[in-house]
Amino acid sequence: MLVAAAVCPCPPLLVPRVAAGAAPELAAARAACTDALGVLAASRPDLLVVVAPAGQSGRGPYPEGAPGSFRGFGVDLDVRLGEGASLPGAAERPLPPSLAVAAWLLERTDWSDAPVEGLGVGEALEAERCVQAGAGIVTRADRVALLVMGDASACRTLKAPGYLDKRAVGFDAEVARALGAADVAALKALDAELAYELKVSGRAPWQVLAGAAEGADLGGALLYEDAPYGVGYVVAAWS
Repeated sequence: MLVAAAVCPCPPLLVPRVAAGAAPELAAARAACTDALGVLAASRPDLLVVVAPAGQSGRGPYPEGAPGSFRGFGVDLDVRLGEGASLPGAAERPLPPSLAVAAWLLERTDWSDAPVEGLGVGEALEAERCVQAGAGIVTRADRVALLVMGDASACRTLKAPGYLDKRAVGFDAEVARALGAADVAALKALDAELAYELKVSGRAPWQVLAGAAEGADLGGALLYEDAPYGVGYVVAAWS
């Protein structure tokens, strides 16, 4: 059963050493992520599953202790998913950036409340399969918590990675409303084609969350919503 969920953005810039001089610009987002992870800890889960975008095809499950790094962003910083030791051969399949950011958030908050597993989800995965994946996750333990990573549109300004698209503001507003209200039906109904056009990385992970939350009767709270680099970042907590 799903007992809690935290929704966080996944830009590597969330990590101060990656952001360098721009680190203060996302201080409020980091603080909100810390608060959301506190909700997870308070739920006393038996298992925490981190769900994050991993390219168009997805990269499947990652065990506790899976390694990641930010060396690809010019920073000599290594992370591990949870507290477990890395399995032999784990270095050959490092965490994608989104899961590396999640691992950094967990390390930053000294997560030790439950075992951690990761799931890299293909950004093109159909809504129905996302929902099915979420429903399967919550059968893994009696009390399951989710940390769901993903960004909203990347088209909010002229300087955004996807340039300006007037549809982005409305899409992001609905995402923020749905995540803040724990509106499972609205998340299931997100338009995958529009999300792709707006360069939304979080659509599939949010729909995995929707599948996991079906029947859980959780309430939501929107902790942060902004687009400091023309990319929509949302933080929410469900419990």
